[in-house]
Amino acid sequence: MAKDILAEVITIGDEILYGQITDTNTQWISAELDKIGVKTVRKSSVGDREDRILDILREAESRADIILMTGGLGPTKDDITKKTLAKYFNSTLEIHPEALRDVAEIFSRRGFELTELNRQQAALPTNATFVSNKVGTAPGMWFEKDGKVFVSMPGVPHEMKWLMENAILEKLRQHFRTPIIYHKMIRTIGIGESFLATKIEQWEDNLPPHIRLAYLPSMGQVKLRLTATGEDLDTLQREVQAQIDELLQIVPEYVYGYGSDELEMTVGRALAEKGLTLAVAESCTGGFLGHSITRIPGASRYFVGGVLAYSNEVKINHLGVNPETLRQHGAVSEQTVREMAENVRQRLNASIGVATTGVAGPDGGTPEKPVGTVWIAFADGTRTVAKKLQLFKDREINIKFSSLSVLNLIRQNLS
Repeated sequence: MAKDILAEVITIGDEILYGQITDTNTQWISAELDKIGVKTVRKSSVGDREDRILDILREAESRADIILMTGGLGPTKDDITKKTLAKYFNSTLEIHPEALRDVAEIFSRRGFELTELNRQQAALPTNATFVSNKVGTAPGMWFEKDGKVFVSMPGVPHEMKWLMENAILEKLRQHFRTPIIYHKMIRTIGIGESFLATKIEQWEDNLPPHIRLAYLPSMGQVKLRLTATGEDLDTLQREVQAQIDELLQIVPEYVYGYGSDELEMTVGRALAEKGLTLAVAESCTGGFLGHSITRIPGASRYFVGGVLAYSNEVKINHLGVNPETLRQHGAVSEQTVREMAENVRQRLNASIGVATTGVAGPDGGTPEKPVGTVWIAFADGTRTVAKKLQLFKDREINIKFSSLSVLNLIRQNLS
């Protein structure tokens, strides 16, 4: 098996540290490196200070095979990356003829005079390999030292991306003969990270050495990322799928999708495939559930509409909830949410009706029904299923979690 090739990505510039611009370069670079089998081990940012840039280069060289830098290549005095790189590699700056030709061509094309300041952008460390930048005036630079590769690129995102896509990525792939890295994401819902880990512990322990598992928890969900490393993509894909097939024998009820699947998409596909329609009655979620469903393209195939029944009057007059139910049990109750789901299904002539009612917070709770008490329900004309959630003190989280729970309730009752 080929050895792991490790990379560190460094952004240079005071403006990043001051929060004046958002660093999008490192995320993009890491994703592209992953595609060619290079693992990013660290990302860092450093200001326009020579001593600090030198320090971070020494640190990066000690732990990575590839050091990619962006920023600090402009024509002004505060851009010191080239001068610092020349010092780091015991070199001097000299005008590079090809770089000068590129800079002159760009200024000529734009109808501008090539000033001495701009001419100095073609000055490169003498031991750097010039990398032509056809979309900007700052050239890229490639250095090699003790088996390590250093690449310096402009910080302007579109220039950096052009250099990476048209030169650097292929040059790195050929230089290091990188392995293939294949990721597969398995999406689960309805079980916490620690409980899921306990259930699949034996399966995880038996994974082959070249396939690793990572847990990526989020609100109400846990993504399982399998990462396989090897020489042949088809083989890796088959091996990963075999592991997923084993996983599905252990926790089939919690897996709802793969890759970029979202729960709303999975539920929508299931409804469309079965020719079913859906209506929603929302109280505590305030329309967020309907928004979650309809943000998926093609939702009109299965979503007919909803009633935002925030007050008891709307629950009675527009959903037909029995006033006696509200008087005896209150709006936040199993009895009320069941009527809401059943009635919205009938009134909007849908196959399925779902409903939410609860105390979203941060106030309004009682000892019997504290903040975070939520009832959700599913009704399809043959059965009605209601579920109580005991959530949190945070209003926004409660709204989102309740909506997610309803979607999962639909999924469970469609399977």
